[in-house]
Amino acid sequence: MMSDTKQVRAAVLLIGDELLSGRTRDINLSEIAKFLSPLGVSVAECRIVPDEPDEMVAAINHLRAKYDYVFTTGGIGPTHDDITADAIGAAFGQTVDVRADAFAIIEEWYEKSKTPLTESRKRMARVPADAVLIRNPVTGAPGFQTGNVFTLAGVPKIARAMLEDVAHRIEGGAVTHSRTVATGGLREGDLADGLRVLADDYPDVSIGSYPYFFEGPDGEIRRGTNLVARATDQDRLDEVVEKLADLSRSVGGKPVIDPPDAK
Repeated sequence: MMSDTKQVRAAVLLIGDELLSGRTRDINLSEIAKFLSPLGVSVAECRIVPDEPDEMVAAINHLRAKYDYVFTTGGIGPTHDDITADAIGAAFGQTVDVRADAFAIIEEWYEKSKTPLTESRKRMARVPADAVLIRNPVTGAPGFQTGNVFTLAGVPKIARAMLEDVAHRIEGGAVTHSRTVATGGLREGDLADGLRVLADDYPDVSIGSYPYFFEGPDGEIRRGTNLVARATDQDRLDEVVEKLADLSRSVGGKPVIDPPDAK
C-alpha cells in the first residue's frame, strides 16, 4: 500500500571486508535504491561495515531505529566470515540456528543439482528465530526479514532477485519524481549562483548539479553540466525544471529538458 504524502525512508548496510579493501565494487546500493523508488521509498543513508560483529550489531540497531526499512547485503554465505545472521540475531535478541524451513529449501536445491550438502553449506540455513524467509530464485539459499530489516545476499544478481519477494512487504510513501535539464557546455561555476537562489526558493525540491566530461570523435574534450531536480509534487517539479532551463539560457546555455540519455 502506498501513501501520496507520507515520506518513507530506508538505509542500506553493506557488509564485508572485501568492499572496504577495494577488492569488490558495490552495485547493490544502486539496485536497491532503483527498486525502492517506484514503491515510494527513498534511500536516505548507506553504510559499509567490516565483518566485525560489534560494528555490525551497532550499525543495524542504529539504522533500524532511525529509518522505516533497512536492507543489508552480504555475509549470509557458507564461509566462516559469513556472520550477518548472527549479527541480526544479536541486534534483535533472537537465537540463530539452522531452521527446518530454510534447511528444507536448501536441501531440495542441492538434491536437484546433485551437489553434496556439506556442513558449511548448511550454514546458509542459519536464520534468526522469528525471521521471515525471503525467497532466493537464483541459488535457493534464502534471505530473511527480521522486523524492519531485510537481509539479502551480497552477490548483486542474487540480491536483486531476492527483492522481488520484498516489494509486497513494503508500505511505501510519496513517490519521488526526477527530471533532468542538460545545459550543454556550461560548467557548474556558471550556474552556481542561480542554483543557490532556486534552492532557497524551492526548499521542497532537491536540486543537484552533475558535471560531465567526455572525448568527442574529433578528440576534443566535451564538457557540460546536467541539472537534476527531484520532488514528490509533480507540479512543483515541473515549475523548477522551467526555472532551471531559464537559468541555463541566462548564462548562454542551450538547455535540453529530459534528454533521452538522462539517468
